[in-house]
Amino acid sequence: MKVLMVDVDGVLIHGRPADGLPHFTYLERDLGLRPDLLQQAFFQTCWNDIVIGREALEPRLSAVLAKIAPHLSAATLIDYWFENDSHLDLNLLEELGTIRQSGVALFLATNQEHRRARCLMEEAGLGAHVDDIIYSAALGHRKPSPDFFRLATARAGVPPGDIAFIDDMAENIEAARQFGWHAAQWTAGATLGGALPVFGRRA
Repeated sequence: MKVLMVDVDGVLIHGRPADGLPHFTYLERDLGLRPDLLQQAFFQTCWNDIVIGREALEPRLSAVLAKIAPHLSAATLIDYWFENDSHLDLNLLEELGTIRQSGVALFLATNQEHRRARCLMEEAGLGAHVDDIIYSAALGHRKPSPDFFRLATARAGVPPGDIAFIDDMAENIEAARQFGWHAAQWTAGATLGGALPVFGRRA
């Protein structure tokens, strides 16, 4: 394998830094907004356009919050969200470092909007550990769309058969395999060598 693509949420990042709980576990207590209301009013109706880059996060979120939580600014909620969704899997990060040192190009392959993608690379520090981030808002397509994998392959600059991929979502793994990537579904507590034995032999 010449390239390894790694999903972020559910693979490299698992919820709150303090305890690993989902990032909005205490949203109502902390910011006075019910998670189910945010899910219904924002994520179910607006998120798809944002995560493929058709709309910007903060203006759309501001409009929703004006209706469901006028006491809360979009900037405050975004800061809370990103801070509470940043618990890194340091064991996997170490494994990835070993693979990268062996000459394999390492990319994040993730469904993200522009602002969080930048946060992951800069504030969370993942930019120091990978060659680049390939994400849905920049591509205009999200996993499991075949166009995501087509464009990500072009960005990597190698044939599909030279790309390995880990993701926690079964539909993304299936789509990657259909495109010709070597893909394995990631589960909690897994190791890279266990998921993709070819890398276990390198580590």
